[in-house]
Amino acid sequence: EAHPIPEPPRPWRVRDRATLIGDAAGYVTKCSGEGIYFAAKSGRMCAESIVTRSENGTRQIDDRDLFDYINKFDAKYGATYFVLDALQKLFYTTDAARESFVDLCDERYVQQVTFDSYLYKTVQGNNPIGDIALLGKTLS
Repeated sequence: EAHPIPEPPRPWRVRDRATLIGDAAGYVTKCSGEGIYFAAKSGRMCAESIVTRSENGTRQIDDRDLFDYINKFDAKYGATYFVLDALQKLFYTTDAARESFVDLCDERYVQQVTFDSYLYKTVQGNNPIGDIALLGKTLS
């Protein structure tokens, strides 16, 4: 049986010309515990931002430059972490809530959205009728 990873969002990810990436930054998907993709992706995004913002190493970077990577990462994956945090708060609070989550997983639409979201590393769905039906089942 799964157990939520109690990783609160980091209060800071950039300080004194240093930045956190991967697990250190809290980039672990709470529901699955996955983190290797986000560790590698955040490391690469950070390195690319440093190269660009330092003008290929000809200029020393500062905290504002490092926020370039943070802002890009948040823009790309922020919604994913928001949804996973909401799912954890909703379904990982009691045994009954976890059981209702297991029941929802029988739905083909839930399985498809979960698979697509895991595969593409961003929240999928994009079917308003399916999303509304899922919301109704979640609230019932």
